[in-house]
Amino acid sequence: MQHPINGSIIRVALVDDDVSFQNAVIDALADATDMLLLSVVGTRELGLSMLNTPPVDVLIVDLGLPDGSGIDIIRAAHAKWPECNVMVSTTFGDELHVMQSLEAGATGYLLKDSAPKNLINEIRSMHLGGSPISPLIARKILTRFRHDNKTSATQHGPASVKLSVALSMREQEVLEYITKGFSSNEIAVLMTVSPHTVLTFVRRIYAKLKVTSKTEAIYEARNQGLLEQ
Repeated sequence: MQHPINGSIIRVALVDDDVSFQNAVIDALADATDMLLLSVVGTRELGLSMLNTPPVDVLIVDLGLPDGSGIDIIRAAHAKWPECNVMVSTTFGDELHVMQSLEAGATGYLLKDSAPKNLINEIRSMHLGGSPISPLIARKILTRFRHDNKTSATQHGPASVKLSVALSMREQEVLEYITKGFSSNEIAVLMTVSPHTVLTFVRRIYAKLKVTSKTEAIYEARNQGLLEQ
């Protein structure tokens, strides 16, 4: 039996119009004692409306919805629910959908090619700061970076090639405030969010940069070209 992470329940919401997938996810989460599925909707319109309710911890979004793109929901969720981790679960594996989703604020990207039961472990991983990505999608991202780096090397020479992580606008903003020496409480006031939200952004930054302290984060961010030297 699985036990709640740190004694807490992971609140989950799903936006997907595939009824069979909906039912599979509902059944899978029903067996997870550390998770609670709070909402299931099947359209872009209902997904956007759902964002006016109290936030969840993990939002699972399909991209191909009957009335529009799930990317619109990802973008809106990133703004309205900054502490929520958004996971794409879709059949679309092309580079355009992948990059647009990540740029909109998705933290994970999974193809619907595995059993919904596996989704449970991916949700736990994401809640702990991970970024679950299907192997095929990871390969596409690496291919994209290699292409970008090759282009950069051709234009500017090998010395300028850097493989940088991708920070969201809000994460970049927090990073810059950290660099200027502001505390979490001060950053919260400046960004008009709660200190808890700031700490969530800090954890995401640390996870992406693979560091454990502000000093390491600043050093690594400058090393990867995310901050001015």
